[in-house]
Amino acid sequence: MTRFIEIVEVGPRDGLQNEALPLPPEERVAFIRRLEAAGARRIEAVSFVNPKRVPQMAGAEEIMAALPPTPGRIRIGLVLNERGWDRCVAAGCDEANVVVCASDGFAVRNQGSTVAEQVAMLGTIVGRRATEGGPPVSLTISVAFGDPFDGEVSEAQVVDIAREAERLGVPEIALGDTIGVADPWTVRRRIEAVRAAAPGARLRMHFHDTRNTALANAFAAVEAGVDVLDASVGGLGGCPFAPGASGNLATEDLVYMLRRAGFETGYDLAALIDEGRRMRERLGRAGGSALGRAGAWPREG
Repeated sequence: MTRFIEIVEVGPRDGLQNEALPLPPEERVAFIRRLEAAGARRIEAVSFVNPKRVPQMAGAEEIMAALPPTPGRIRIGLVLNERGWDRCVAAGCDEANVVVCASDGFAVRNQGSTVAEQVAMLGTIVGRRATEGGPPVSLTISVAFGDPFDGEVSEAQVVDIAREAERLGVPEIALGDTIGVADPWTVRRRIEAVRAAAPGARLRMHFHDTRNTALANAFAAVEAGVDVLDASVGGLGGCPFAPGASGNLATEDLVYMLRRAGFETGYDLAALIDEGRRMRERLGRAGGSALGRAGAWPREG
């Protein structure tokens, strides 16, 4: 059988949260629907952050209300605290992606709390879900390779969080290269370390292409046995609280590489290329993915 690689589309959240031009909820709903038509089955659709801090993510409840539950579709809500969890549950998200930062420098600036406080928050949310119900919880460890304020992030810092997530029974752990400083060799070592610390969790990787290493890092992750990767159509993305953190790994570039190698992703590559170009034009953004510039090969049609 051909190996299937699940690509979680994060364009509607991570792709838009740092844009100067906020898109209204109805336009973001249309964006999500086009991505689903292009093959996305799991999408980071909304973020339950304070809209005063991240106005680009305002209207999360309105977006979820326009996306009724659909078999085969998972709409993820990003959660940074208990208030975000409450909103995520009330909005009817299919999954809550809870973020815990690997180091205090970014943790305090991004979420207003220390790493220890965020780990405790994760435990509270997992406990509340067990007693009160709610969507499945996944974890993203952000700045898992480097912090824009504290500098290098050690393997031990990431492993400590992963080990606690394993104790809590979190089924999926993502390692986020939030500022795009990872390299393929470090990616492989960090995957091995986290897998040893949390053998019961599925691993997911989230790479930014700030320094043109995202595709190489994705290759290293797949070679290390990871079957779930985040990506953003058109390479859109960035973090408003991480100076210099630019776009994500482009979904179409990742799908092209995997398809050429014989992997299955379930995505329509031509539709992704068109959508990446459409969104970058809508946002007034030059550049973009390699596939957006050069197209796929061999040429189709």
